[in-house]
Amino acid sequence: MSSDTRPKVYLVEGQMMLSHDKFPEWHKFKVFVRSVKERDALERVYSELGSRHKLKRYHIRILSVKEIPLEQVTDAHILSLAEATRVK
Repeated sequence: MSSDTRPKVYLVEGQMMLSHDKFPEWHKFKVFVRSVKERDALERVYSELGSRHKLKRYHIRILSVKEIPLEQVTDAHILSLAEATRVK
Protein backbone atom coordinates (compact mmCIF):
# COMPACT_ATOMS: atom_id res chain seq x y z
CA MET A 1 0.00 0.00 0.00
CA SER A 2 1.98 2.96 -1.29
CA SER A 3 0.57 6.45 -1.33
CA ASP A 4 1.96 9.20 -3.53
CA THR A 5 2.90 12.12 -1.27
CA ARG A 6 4.44 14.30 -3.96
CA PRO A 7 2.64 17.62 -4.47
CA LYS A 8 0.56 18.04 -7.59
CA VAL A 9 -0.68 21.21 -9.25
CA TYR A 10 -4.43 21.82 -9.32
CA LEU A 11 -6.39 24.41 -11.27
CA VAL A 12 -9.38 25.55 -9.23
CA GLU A 13 -12.04 27.56 -11.07
CA GLY A 14 -15.07 29.19 -9.56
CA GLN A 15 -16.91 32.34 -8.61
CA MET A 16 -16.66 34.62 -5.61
CA MET A 17 -19.09 37.25 -4.42
CA LEU A 18 -17.42 40.61 -4.04
CA SER A 19 -19.10 43.64 -2.49
CA HIS A 20 -21.49 41.30 -0.69
CA ASP A 21 -22.71 44.12 1.56
CA LYS A 22 -24.24 46.68 -0.83
CA PHE A 23 -24.24 45.51 -4.44
CA PRO A 24 -23.27 41.84 -4.66
CA GLU A 25 -21.45 40.75 -7.81
CA TRP A 26 -20.17 37.29 -8.71
CA HIS A 27 -16.65 37.37 -10.19
CA LYS A 28 -14.93 34.43 -11.89
CA PHE A 29 -11.53 33.25 -10.69
CA LYS A 30 -8.85 30.72 -11.64
CA VAL A 31 -6.26 29.75 -9.05
CA PHE A 32 -3.28 27.42 -9.38
CA VAL A 33 -2.67 25.52 -6.15
CA ARG A 34 0.12 23.10 -5.28
CA SER A 35 -1.10 20.35 -2.97
CA VAL A 36 -0.90 16.63 -2.27
CA LYS A 37 -4.67 16.01 -2.28
CA GLU A 38 -7.58 17.68 -4.04
CA ARG A 39 -9.29 18.27 -0.69
CA ASP A 40 -6.23 20.15 0.59
CA ALA A 41 -6.19 22.29 -2.57
CA LEU A 42 -9.82 23.30 -1.98
CA GLU A 43 -9.08 24.18 1.62
CA ARG A 44 -6.17 26.35 0.48
CA VAL A 45 -8.37 28.22 -2.01
CA TYR A 46 -11.07 28.87 0.60
CA SER A 47 -8.42 30.08 3.04
CA GLU A 48 -6.60 32.38 0.60
CA LEU A 49 -9.68 33.94 -0.97
CA GLY A 50 -11.34 34.33 2.41
CA SER A 51 -8.37 36.11 3.93
CA ARG A 52 -7.50 38.20 0.87
CA HIS A 53 -11.06 39.40 0.12
CA LYS A 54 -12.69 38.95 3.55
CA LEU A 55 -15.15 36.34 2.24
CA LYS A 56 -17.05 33.62 4.02
CA ARG A 57 -17.04 30.14 2.50
CA TYR A 58 -20.61 30.52 1.27
CA HIS A 59 -19.46 33.53 -0.80
CA ILE A 60 -17.16 31.21 -2.80
CA ARG A 61 -18.52 28.75 -5.38
CA ILE A 62 -16.13 26.11 -6.68
CA LEU A 63 -17.05 25.07 -10.23
CA SER A 64 -14.18 22.70 -11.06
CA VAL A 65 -10.95 21.28 -9.69
CA LYS A 66 -8.52 19.71 -12.17
CA GLU A 67 -5.09 18.22 -11.72
CA ILE A 68 -2.95 19.70 -14.48
CA PRO A 69 0.55 19.03 -15.79
CA LEU A 70 3.32 21.46 -14.93
CA GLU A 71 3.56 22.59 -18.58
CA GLN A 72 0.12 24.25 -18.37
CA VAL A 73 0.88 26.33 -15.26
CA THR A 74 1.18 30.09 -15.86
CA ASP A 75 1.75 31.19 -12.24
CA ALA A 76 5.44 32.04 -11.73
CA HIS A 77 5.30 31.33 -7.99
CA ILE A 78 3.93 27.79 -8.50
CA LEU A 79 6.54 27.13 -11.20
CA SER A 80 9.39 28.23 -8.94
CA LEU A 81 8.11 26.00 -6.13
CA ALA A 82 7.87 23.03 -8.48
CA GLU A 83 11.43 23.49 -9.74
CA ALA A 84 12.97 23.82 -6.26
CA THR A 85 15.24 20.95 -5.36
CA ARG A 86 15.83 21.79 -1.72
CA VAL A 87 14.72 24.14 1.04
CA LYS A 88 17.26 26.65 2.34
